[in-house]
Amino acid sequence: MEKITEKVLLEKGSPRTDKLEQIKTLNLSKMGLKLQDLPVKLLSRLCSLERWDLSGNRLQEFPKKLELRKLRYLDLSDNQMEDVTTLESLSSLEELKMDDNFYITVSDNYKLMVLLPNLRIYNSKDISTTANHLRFVYRDNLMTRITALWEKSFSLPDPITAEKMSSLEKNFVNTARHQVKFGPSSVSDFTKWRVEILAKEYLRSLTEPKEDSNSQECAEVKENGDVSTPSKRKRTEAASGINLMPRKQLRSDLPASPVQNSPLKISLRPKRQSETQTSISPLRTDRALSTPPKTQPKAETPRRSLKVPQTKEEKTPVERRKDSSKGRNAHVLPITKTLNKTQQPVRLQPLHVLQCHSKYDSSEDFSTQLWACAFQPCSEFSGDGGESRLVATCGGDSLCVIDCETGVVMKKYKVPGEEFFSLAWSTVLMSRGEKAPAQLCSILAAGGRRGLVKLIHPRNNVAYGEFRASRKSLSALRFNHQQGNFLFTGSYDNKIMLWDIGGVDSSYNFKVVQLLVLEVSTTPLHICLPPTSPSTQLLSACERGLHCYNTQLSTNSTTKRSKEMEITFPIYEEEDDDHDYHTIDGLSFLTDDIVASKSHMHGFIYLWSWSRTRSQRPDKRGGAVCAVVLAELQWANTEIPYLALNTCPDRAYVVCGDNEGRIWTHHVPNIQTTSCQKEKPIPPTEVLEWPSPMRKGLGQMEGPSINSVAMDSELLYLVALSDKNLVIIWRREESS
Repeated sequence: MEKITEKVLLEKGSPRTDKLEQIKTLNLSKMGLKLQDLPVKLLSRLCSLERWDLSGNRLQEFPKKLELRKLRYLDLSDNQMEDVTTLESLSSLEELKMDDNFYITVSDNYKLMVLLPNLRIYNSKDISTTANHLRFVYRDNLMTRITALWEKSFSLPDPITAEKMSSLEKNFVNTARHQVKFGPSSVSDFTKWRVEILAKEYLRSLTEPKEDSNSQECAEVKENGDVSTPSKRKRTEAASGINLMPRKQLRSDLPASPVQNSPLKISLRPKRQSETQTSISPLRTDRALSTPPKTQPKAETPRRSLKVPQTKEEKTPVERRKDSSKGRNAHVLPITKTLNKTQQPVRLQPLHVLQCHSKYDSSEDFSTQLWACAFQPCSEFSGDGGESRLVATCGGDSLCVIDCETGVVMKKYKVPGEEFFSLAWSTVLMSRGEKAPAQLCSILAAGGRRGLVKLIHPRNNVAYGEFRASRKSLSALRFNHQQGNFLFTGSYDNKIMLWDIGGVDSSYNFKVVQLLVLEVSTTPLHICLPPTSPSTQLLSACERGLHCYNTQLSTNSTTKRSKEMEITFPIYEEEDDDHDYHTIDGLSFLTDDIVASKSHMHGFIYLWSWSRTRSQRPDKRGGAVCAVVLAELQWANTEIPYLALNTCPDRAYVVCGDNEGRIWTHHVPNIQTTSCQKEKPIPPTEVLEWPSPMRKGLGQMEGPSINSVAMDSELLYLVALSDKNLVIIWRREESS
């Protein structure tokens, strides 16, 4: 056996050189080497090494602290390898040979696929599919069982001390190793090894984030000293000094972890005539919220003629605008296009209130803000009539899928350290092998503070992948409804990007390709695609205005584009030092042509024509055009930003929550503008009052800000998300 020296390495390496740092290929095969014969300090100088042949030696393990960042190929065949975990430091390794190592088992092969994240070729075979299954699907299933074990049998000590945590970790890890079962018995050694690692990670995620993440946020300080963080609620904080943003905490990232039940559920049933108190059926009686008893039935809200009580302060913005109303209404044109359906207005009753996004599943958490919700597409739902009753909600570090009828949280995905701001459903193709035809499946994309898009297949309990869409936080996600694999992401670096996420195979392999970059002058808050041209046009509601983009893909067009035009509104003319209406924090299509939008600090919702607005622009160059306003809908007078509206085209509804827990609903099936309607905005069809749940011993909860609302296509359910960690579900009352 020859001793490994610098001279030997230079002789057996290539290209020929007098410096170890320039060697790219090294052949140390058949030299009878053992672990102690590999000098780590000397070998660490091989910083350019890409291929290394160590076959035909007597190695039982690899040097643990040897890091070779450019090493792509390693041949360890015909050795005596026993401990494969010593290869963990070779994170860039793409191809590995381990043939003729007598002690290597199937479990060892699986460990290598997990430890080496870039490994694609193992013993001359492509193992990408198996490796991705182990890295994502297998891990998710183990995390589900580990989480369930913790919630069933363990809890953090009070107070937390190093001694108690050490004892708890030992007990929890040992219990998990013995009780968590998954996969065939032939790989039980791998399963126990993986469970031990994941159990320790899970426990750390519960105990480490005790400090505020100021240190993390300080890393994003700009040169001028400003901290670059998402601007959720920033206007309110500046005005009132109240921090409405939940404090962010540092945790290690974990994959999605589905669970079966919500931490908290309150079932609200419609009153019968003889009832004077709402029935309650809490999931856990020790966490029950209730509706305070009322001594008399609540008066029905008049429809179409509602006058919402206002204080003097609330009236001030409206009164201030009366003098200029004549000029404003000069922009209002009669509606000549009617909506498709003319159903009667629906009646909605509160059904459930859920507290399912709590930090550490705490019933005392009323600070986590919930930001986005959306109903699952109907394609994968098997219910009668084709409507979906599954809604996805996101906020804090979790994402939930809720059955609106039962109020049960069907799936829950936690990513410690993340804060989700947006989500979107789509339908993509899943291949099932060469002979079986591909089938459609509903997937969910979610993103937030970390700039990562999580891809989830809820039906199979699989969070199958992620990709980085931005180095800044994500503010908006939107799929192309005509091409389900096309995903738009908006981010706080003032960009909107188009991605092709492709489909998935039965092992959840997928590929993401960036197709387009749209340069935005400010943060995009909402992304909206015209129903008739989702592949060619995009509307973006931003911190500073509403912008339109051309998104048509072609081989001759550039992949980086700026706005095609800006759409302005009559309210802009009334701006002053105290009122800035350029923040468009609500945007949605009501029909193929009619758009609903609202501006921050403007107590009304505009209905305007997309086609007429675009036709005003005589040339193809960018510029500002004023929206052709068809009508104004009355809404709340509030300075709270980012209270998003939504529409239900099939039922001709526009809905938006306010800062007092109320839901303003407008049924607009066939509006014909009259002279009266030109003078004043159209009142809401109904304002759904805050259901006023009550914490036992803590009194009645005041109405929170409603950050987001969603409706299924038939308006059987309406879901509202609050800034106090509550999900409120309303159900349509069937007419007798």
